[in-house]
Amino acid sequence: MTFKTNLNCSNCVAKVTDFLNETIGVGKWSVDLTAPERFLTVEEDIDPEIIRNGIASFGFESVPVS
Repeated sequence: MTFKTNLNCSNCVAKVTDFLNETIGVGKWSVDLTAPERFLTVEEDIDPEIIRNGIASFGFESVPVS
C-alpha cells in the first residue's frame, strides 16, 4: 500500500516513526524522501484510515494512492 505524504525531511519522518513502528511494525514501512510525492510504502495489509488518521495526528497528510 502506498500513500502520498507531505513528510519533507528526516525530522518529519522521525516524528511519525514510533507510530508507524507500533502500528505497522519495524521494517515494514518506508518513506521515499527523494520522490517529489514523498511516498510512504506500507508492507502490511492495514486499514488506510488508521494510517491517515495517525499521520494527521502529527500534523502531516497522507493520501492512499494504491
